[in-house]
Amino acid sequence: MPADVENAFDIAFWFADTALNENQYLQPQKLQCLLFIAQAYYTVAFNGRKLMPAAFVADEMGPIEPNIYMAFSKGRPDVDARLFLPHDVETFLDGIWRRFGHHSTERLNKMIKETTAYKQAYKNAPRTEIPLDAMRLSFARAEKTPGVAQVVKPKILRTQSGKAVTVKAWVPGAKPAAKK
Repeated sequence: MPADVENAFDIAFWFADTALNENQYLQPQKLQCLLFIAQAYYTVAFNGRKLMPAAFVADEMGPIEPNIYMAFSKGRPDVDARLFLPHDVETFLDGIWRRFGHHSTERLNKMIKETTAYKQAYKNAPRTEIPLDAMRLSFARAEKTPGVAQVVKPKILRTQSGKAVTVKAWVPGAKPAAKK
C-alpha cells in the first residue's frame, strides 16, 4: 500500500522541528512513540491509508521504527527532508502534537503497550513487526487510547461576526466550482 508521505524521515523531522520550535527536548523514545501513534491514527482517520512507509517492531522499551531509531541514535541525522508536507498531513500531525506532544515518554509508552497490537507482537517475540491492520484496529477500538475524534479535530474558523466557515487549502490555478 502506498504511503501519503515519501519517507518516515519527513515525519520524524516534523516532530523534531515542532518540539524545537516550542523549546522542548524530544527524547528519541518519545519520537518513536509519536511516529507510532501518528501512523496508527492516520490509518484510522483516513480509511486504512498509510501515513509513511515505516515498519514498527515491538521492542522491550516500546514500539520502534528501526531505521529512524538507528539514524537518530547519535542526534539529528544529516538527511535531506521535505520542509513542507501536504497541508492535510501537516494538519493531522498538528493534531497529534497538540494531543500527545506534552505527554511524557513513559505515559505514551504505557498507553501504547496496553494496545492489543503491541501486546500480540511482543508476545510472539521481542522485535516482532507490528502489523498496520493490528495498529488500526487497536486505535479504532480506542483500547486504552483516545478515540480518533478526540485526536483529529478539524480547526473551526469563524468570521468576525462569529459565523463558522469552511476553509480549504489554496491551490494556485484551480478554478472555483461552478454554482448551480
